[in-house]
Amino acid sequence: MSVKRGSTTFLKVIISLAGMAVLALCIFLVPHVANFASTSYPTIAPMKYFVFIVMYGAAVPFYFALYQTFNLLRYIDAKTPFSDLSVKALKNIKYCAMIISSIYIVGSPLFYFIAKKVDPPVGKLGFVIVFASFVIAVFAAILQRLLQEVISIKLENDLTV
Repeated sequence: MSVKRGSTTFLKVIISLAGMAVLALCIFLVPHVANFASTSYPTIAPMKYFVFIVMYGAAVPFYFALYQTFNLLRYIDAKTPFSDLSVKALKNIKYCAMIISSIYIVGSPLFYFIAKKVDPPVGKLGFVIVFASFVIAVFAAILQRLLQEVISIKLENDLTV
């Protein structure tokens, strides 16, 4: 196993662990947060469902982005990182990160209401997720643009020779 193959395997393990951690949060934490929100604000009937929509709604693009990341690492292992498939995977990761940021921005009033009832307030957690997703989207966009330029330069060199 080469160093490159070992590093992609390490990244695949880390990505798998992140996926399992988010799955555990979705299974164990989200229902408790939803119940807490609904008991804290009994006059707002759909409060529980708002929590489910925001949290589970963000989990869907998160897992799709993990899948695209696995694809990207697979392309690297197959020695085809400079391909249109890699550009497409980065584009999909960028869109997923933007969707996650958008969901949490729309859901920020929900986190504000929940944070008002929690001691110490954890209202900034939603903004941390928005910021992290935004950084990932920008990073994926930069990598996508660089990869497109590398592919076009490679194509020019292949045509020149």
